[in-house]
Amino acid sequence: MARSLISSRGQTVIPKQIRDRLGLGAGDEVEFLVRDANEVVMKPVTRHASELKGVLFAPGRKPVSDAAIRQAIRRRGARQ
Repeated sequence: MARSLISSRGQTVIPKQIRDRLGLGAGDEVEFLVRDANEVVMKPVTRHASELKGVLFAPGRKPVSDAAIRQAIRRRGARQ
């Protein structure tokens, strides 16, 4: 079981083994779900590829297709 301390500001560090297992990195978001009075589940926030359409748009540059975004997500998943 992994453990972490909570700072006086309410901050904690997610242990490396947990970050690695969930594929988390700097800038990633996590979601906390309270199941019982004494149990909290942390999940990585994932988005469907279609939600990312257009985020890489820049004037004069060809938009990135849904297929290209899905392929990039699959490549990242394969690295984990």
